[in-house]
Amino acid sequence: MDIYTMVTDKIINLLESNVVPWRRPWTSTGLPRNLVSKKPYRGVNVFLLSASKYVSPFWLTMRQANELGGHIRKGEESTAIVFWKIDDVKQSTEDANAEETEQKTRRRFLLRMYRVWNLEQCELPQAVLDKLPKIETHLHDPIEAVEKIVAGMPNPPEIVRGGSKAFYSPLTDRITLPPRELFISAEEEACTTLHECSHAAGASKRLNRSSITEAAPFGSPTYSLEELTAELSAAYLCAEAGISNAVIANQAAYVAGWLKALRDNRRLLILAAAQAQKAADYILNRSCAE
Repeated sequence: MDIYTMVTDKIINLLESNVVPWRRPWTSTGLPRNLVSKKPYRGVNVFLLSASKYVSPFWLTMRQANELGGHIRKGEESTAIVFWKIDDVKQSTEDANAEETEQKTRRRFLLRMYRVWNLEQCELPQAVLDKLPKIETHLHDPIEAVEKIVAGMPNPPEIVRGGSKAFYSPLTDRITLPPRELFISAEEEACTTLHECSHAAGASKRLNRSSITEAAPFGSPTYSLEELTAELSAAYLCAEAGISNAVIANQAAYVAGWLKALRDNRRLLILAAAQAQKAADYILNRSCAE
Protein backbone atom coordinates (compact mmCIF):
# COMPACT_ATOMS: atom_id res chain seq x y z
CA MET A 1 0.00 0.00 0.00
CA ASP A 2 1.48 3.36 -1.02
CA ILE A 3 1.41 6.47 1.17
CA TYR A 4 -1.39 8.13 -0.77
CA THR A 5 -3.66 5.12 -0.34
CA MET A 6 -2.83 4.87 3.35
CA VAL A 7 -3.69 8.51 3.98
CA THR A 8 -6.88 8.40 1.91
CA ASP A 9 -8.14 5.24 3.62
CA LYS A 10 -7.42 6.70 7.04
CA ILE A 11 -9.46 9.82 6.34
CA ILE A 12 -12.34 7.82 4.85
CA ASN A 13 -12.38 5.55 7.89
CA LEU A 14 -12.44 8.56 10.18
CA LEU A 15 -15.33 10.20 8.33
CA GLU A 16 -17.29 6.94 8.27
CA SER A 17 -16.80 6.28 11.99
CA ASN A 18 -19.45 7.29 14.47
CA VAL A 19 -17.67 10.50 15.42
CA VAL A 20 -19.69 13.67 14.98
CA PRO A 21 -17.68 16.90 14.98
CA TRP A 22 -20.24 19.16 16.64
CA ARG A 23 -21.09 16.84 19.54
CA ARG A 24 -18.11 16.82 21.85
CA PRO A 25 -19.19 17.80 25.38
CA TRP A 26 -15.87 16.85 26.90
CA THR A 27 -12.59 18.67 27.37
CA SER A 28 -10.64 19.18 24.17
CA THR A 29 -6.95 18.37 24.50
CA GLY A 30 -6.04 20.63 21.58
CA LEU A 31 -4.46 19.90 18.23
CA PRO A 32 -1.93 17.05 18.00
CA ARG A 33 1.55 18.50 18.51
CA ASN A 34 5.14 17.40 18.77
CA LEU A 35 6.21 16.98 22.38
CA VAL A 36 9.70 18.44 21.82
CA SER A 37 8.99 21.42 19.55
CA LYS A 38 5.43 21.96 20.91
CA LYS A 39 4.43 22.83 17.32
CA PRO A 40 1.03 21.54 16.15
CA TYR A 41 1.05 19.10 13.25
CA ARG A 42 -0.43 20.45 10.04
CA GLY A 43 -2.45 19.28 7.07
CA VAL A 44 -3.47 15.66 6.81
CA ASN A 45 -1.40 14.75 9.88
CA VAL A 46 -4.05 16.42 12.06
CA PHE A 47 -6.55 13.83 10.82
CA LEU A 48 -4.15 10.92 11.10
CA LEU A 49 -3.24 11.68 14.72
CA SER A 50 -6.66 12.86 15.88
CA ALA A 51 -8.08 9.49 14.88
CA SER A 52 -6.00 7.72 17.52
CA LYS A 53 -7.35 6.26 20.76
CA TYR A 54 -5.15 8.44 22.98
CA VAL A 55 -6.18 11.43 25.08
CA SER A 56 -2.78 13.14 25.15
CA PRO A 57 -2.16 15.53 22.22
CA PHE A 58 1.63 15.03 22.40
CA TRP A 59 3.56 12.85 19.92
CA LEU A 60 7.25 12.15 19.39
CA THR A 61 9.64 10.03 17.38
CA MET A 62 11.61 7.15 18.86
CA ARG A 63 14.77 9.24 18.59
CA GLN A 64 13.16 12.09 20.51
CA ALA A 65 12.02 9.72 23.26
CA ASN A 66 15.54 8.36 23.61
CA GLU A 67 17.11 11.84 23.64
CA LEU A 68 14.75 12.84 26.48
CA GLY A 69 16.09 9.96 28.52
CA GLY A 70 13.09 7.71 27.99
CA HIS A 71 11.87 5.04 25.59
CA ILE A 72 8.87 3.66 23.76
CA ARG A 73 7.16 0.87 25.69
CA LYS A 74 7.77 -2.58 24.25
CA GLY A 75 5.07 -3.73 21.85
CA GLU A 76 3.59 -0.27 21.24
CA GLU A 77 2.56 0.38 17.64
CA SER A 78 3.56 3.58 15.89
CA THR A 79 1.34 5.94 13.91
CA ALA A 80 2.46 6.91 10.42
CA ILE A 81 2.42 10.57 9.41
CA VAL A 82 3.72 12.30 6.30
CA PHE A 83 5.78 15.29 5.22
CA TRP A 84 6.89 16.84 1.96
CA LYS A 85 10.60 16.57 1.13
CA ILE A 86 12.05 19.07 -1.32
CA ASP A 87 14.48 17.48 -3.75
CA ASP A 88 16.59 19.67 -6.02
CA VAL A 89 17.00 17.96 -9.40
CA LYS A 90 19.57 19.27 -11.84
CA GLN A 91 18.70 19.33 -15.51
CA SER A 92 21.14 19.81 -18.36
CA THR A 93 20.26 22.12 -21.25
CA GLU A 94 22.62 22.28 -24.20
CA ASP A 95 22.61 24.95 -26.88
CA ALA A 96 23.50 23.51 -30.28
CA ASN A 97 25.70 26.55 -31.01
CA ALA A 98 27.36 26.62 -27.58
CA GLU A 99 30.26 24.58 -26.36
CA GLU A 100 29.17 24.64 -22.70
CA THR A 101 26.19 22.89 -21.13
CA GLU A 102 24.05 24.90 -18.73
CA GLN A 103 22.84 23.28 -15.51
CA LYS A 104 19.36 24.27 -14.28
CA THR A 105 17.89 23.20 -10.97
CA ARG A 106 14.25 22.10 -10.68
CA ARG A 107 12.56 21.63 -7.30
CA ARG A 108 10.67 18.35 -6.87
CA PHE A 109 8.31 17.67 -3.97
CA LEU A 110 8.31 14.10 -2.65
CA LEU A 111 5.82 12.70 -0.14
CA ARG A 112 7.61 10.84 2.64
CA MET A 113 6.40 9.01 5.72
CA TYR A 114 7.78 8.68 9.24
CA ARG A 115 6.49 7.18 12.48
CA VAL A 116 5.57 8.74 15.80
CA TRP A 117 4.27 7.49 19.14
CA ASN A 118 1.85 9.12 21.56
CA LEU A 119 3.05 10.27 24.97
CA GLU A 120 0.86 7.57 26.54
CA GLN A 121 2.95 4.91 24.77
CA CYS A 122 6.21 6.15 26.27
CA GLU A 123 8.18 5.98 29.50
CA LEU A 124 9.74 9.40 30.10
CA PRO A 125 11.49 11.00 33.08
CA GLN A 126 9.13 12.69 35.53
CA ALA A 127 11.02 15.97 35.07
CA VAL A 128 9.93 15.98 31.41
CA LEU A 129 6.31 15.18 32.24
CA ASP A 130 6.13 17.87 34.91
CA LYS A 131 6.83 20.56 32.31
CA LEU A 132 3.90 19.59 30.07
CA PRO A 133 0.62 21.54 30.20
CA LYS A 134 -2.05 19.78 32.22
CA ILE A 135 -5.24 18.54 30.55
CA GLU A 136 -8.32 20.15 32.07
CA THR A 137 -10.37 17.66 34.06
CA HIS A 138 -13.67 17.87 35.90
CA LEU A 139 -14.80 16.23 39.12
CA HIS A 140 -18.42 15.11 39.18
CA ASP A 141 -20.44 12.17 40.38
CA PRO A 142 -22.51 10.06 37.98
CA ILE A 143 -26.24 10.72 37.91
CA GLU A 144 -28.03 7.90 39.70
CA ALA A 145 -31.18 8.01 37.53
CA VAL A 146 -29.09 7.65 34.35
CA GLU A 147 -26.94 4.91 35.87
CA LYS A 148 -30.14 2.94 36.56
CA ILE A 149 -31.38 3.43 32.99
CA VAL A 150 -28.10 2.19 31.50
CA ALA A 151 -27.83 -0.72 33.96
CA GLY A 152 -31.41 -1.78 33.21
CA MET A 153 -31.01 -1.91 29.42
CA PRO A 154 -31.87 -5.44 28.19
CA ASN A 155 -29.05 -7.36 26.51
CA PRO A 156 -26.68 -4.38 27.01
CA PRO A 157 -23.55 -3.71 24.95
CA GLU A 158 -20.11 -3.56 26.52
CA ILE A 159 -19.11 -0.07 27.67
CA VAL A 160 -15.42 0.84 27.88
CA ARG A 161 -13.55 4.04 28.74
CA GLY A 162 -10.58 5.41 26.85
CA GLY A 163 -9.39 7.82 24.19
CA SER A 164 -11.02 11.09 23.24
CA LYS A 165 -14.02 9.93 21.20
CA ALA A 166 -17.49 8.60 21.93
CA PHE A 167 -18.91 6.01 19.55
CA TYR A 168 -20.75 2.71 19.22
CA SER A 169 -19.27 -0.10 17.11
CA PRO A 170 -21.87 -2.51 15.67
CA LEU A 171 -19.04 -4.88 14.73
CA THR A 172 -17.91 -5.43 18.33
CA ASP A 173 -21.19 -4.35 19.98
CA ARG A 174 -19.17 -2.02 22.18
CA ILE A 175 -19.65 1.58 23.32
CA THR A 176 -16.46 3.58 23.85
CA LEU A 177 -16.57 6.73 25.97
CA PRO A 178 -13.83 9.19 26.99
CA PRO A 179 -12.75 9.05 30.64
CA ARG A 180 -15.39 10.46 32.98
CA GLU A 181 -13.17 13.30 34.19
CA LEU A 182 -12.93 14.79 30.68
CA PHE A 183 -16.65 15.56 30.45
CA ILE A 184 -17.58 19.12 31.28
CA SER A 185 -20.54 18.03 33.39
CA ALA A 186 -22.27 14.92 34.68
CA GLU A 187 -25.32 15.80 32.59
CA GLU A 188 -23.35 15.97 29.33
CA GLU A 189 -21.62 12.69 30.12
CA ALA A 190 -25.02 11.12 30.76
CA CYS A 191 -26.45 12.51 27.52
CA THR A 192 -23.50 11.18 25.52
CA THR A 193 -23.83 7.75 27.13
CA LEU A 194 -27.56 7.60 26.35
CA HIS A 195 -26.89 8.72 22.77
CA GLU A 196 -24.51 5.80 22.24
CA CYS A 197 -26.88 3.38 24.02
CA SER A 198 -29.56 4.49 21.57
CA HIS A 199 -27.27 3.55 18.67
CA ALA A 200 -26.68 0.17 20.33
CA ALA A 201 -30.42 -0.39 20.74
CA GLY A 202 -30.70 -0.48 16.94
CA ALA A 203 -28.25 -3.38 16.54
CA SER A 204 -29.36 -6.50 14.70
CA LYS A 205 -29.75 -8.52 17.91
CA ARG A 206 -31.96 -5.84 19.46
CA LEU A 207 -34.31 -3.65 17.39
CA ASN A 208 -32.57 -4.45 14.08
CA ARG A 209 -32.86 -0.84 12.89
CA SER A 210 -31.82 -0.57 9.24
CA SER A 211 -30.12 2.80 9.73
CA ILE A 212 -27.56 1.17 12.07
CA THR A 213 -27.35 -2.33 10.55
CA GLU A 214 -26.82 -1.17 6.95
CA ALA A 215 -23.56 0.38 5.80
CA ALA A 216 -24.04 4.09 5.19
CA PRO A 217 -21.38 6.71 4.36
CA PHE A 218 -20.89 9.72 6.58
CA GLY A 219 -23.41 12.47 5.81
CA SER A 220 -25.76 10.27 3.76
CA PRO A 221 -29.54 10.36 4.46
CA THR A 222 -29.33 6.95 6.16
CA TYR A 223 -26.40 8.01 8.35
CA SER A 224 -28.10 11.31 9.18
CA LEU A 225 -31.34 9.50 10.03
CA GLU A 226 -29.47 7.26 12.48
CA GLU A 227 -27.81 10.22 14.18
CA LEU A 228 -31.13 12.03 14.47
CA THR A 229 -32.70 8.89 15.91
CA ALA A 230 -29.97 8.45 18.52
CA GLU A 231 -30.06 12.07 19.65
CA LEU A 232 -33.85 12.24 19.85
CA SER A 233 -33.83 8.99 21.83
CA ALA A 234 -31.21 10.47 24.16
CA ALA A 235 -33.42 13.53 24.59
CA TYR A 236 -36.35 11.32 25.60
CA LEU A 237 -34.17 9.41 28.06
CA CYS A 238 -32.70 12.63 29.52
CA ALA A 239 -36.25 13.81 30.16
CA GLU A 240 -37.00 10.47 31.82
CA ALA A 241 -33.95 10.95 34.08
CA GLY A 242 -34.89 14.53 34.89
CA ILE A 243 -31.82 16.21 33.36
CA SER A 244 -33.39 17.57 30.18
CA ASN A 245 -33.03 21.24 31.13
CA ALA A 246 -29.25 20.90 31.53
CA VAL A 247 -28.61 19.48 28.06
CA ILE A 248 -31.51 20.59 25.87
CA ALA A 249 -29.59 23.49 24.25
CA ASN A 250 -26.81 21.19 23.04
CA GLN A 251 -29.36 18.63 21.87
CA ALA A 252 -31.23 21.27 19.88
CA ALA A 253 -28.00 22.43 18.22
CA TYR A 254 -27.06 18.84 17.44
CA VAL A 255 -30.41 18.01 15.87
CA ALA A 256 -30.37 21.29 13.92
CA GLY A 257 -27.01 20.31 12.45
CA TRP A 258 -28.40 17.06 11.09
CA LEU A 259 -31.56 18.75 9.86
CA LYS A 260 -29.34 20.97 7.73
CA ALA A 261 -27.60 17.88 6.37
CA LEU A 262 -31.02 16.41 5.58
CA ARG A 263 -32.12 19.64 3.88
CA ASP A 264 -34.95 20.02 6.39
CA ASN A 265 -36.64 16.82 5.24
CA ARG A 266 -39.62 16.74 7.62
CA ARG A 267 -40.53 13.16 6.70
CA LEU A 268 -37.15 11.90 7.89
CA LEU A 269 -37.50 13.84 11.13
CA ILE A 270 -40.86 12.19 11.82
CA LEU A 271 -39.40 8.77 11.02
CA ALA A 272 -36.42 9.46 13.30
CA ALA A 273 -38.75 10.47 16.14
CA ALA A 274 -40.71 7.23 15.81
CA GLN A 275 -37.53 5.14 15.76
CA ALA A 276 -36.18 7.13 18.71
CA GLN A 277 -39.25 6.33 20.79
CA LYS A 278 -38.77 2.63 20.08
CA ALA A 279 -35.12 2.87 21.12
CA ALA A 280 -35.98 4.70 24.34
CA ASP A 281 -38.69 2.15 25.16
CA TYR A 282 -36.25 -0.69 24.55
CA ILE A 283 -33.54 0.83 26.78
CA LEU A 284 -36.13 1.44 29.51
CA ASN A 285 -37.35 -2.16 29.09
CA ARG A 286 -40.82 -0.76 28.51
CA SER A 287 -43.42 -1.95 26.05
CA CYS A 288 -45.04 0.55 23.71
CA ALA A 289 -48.36 0.01 25.47
CA GLU A 290 -47.07 1.36 28.80
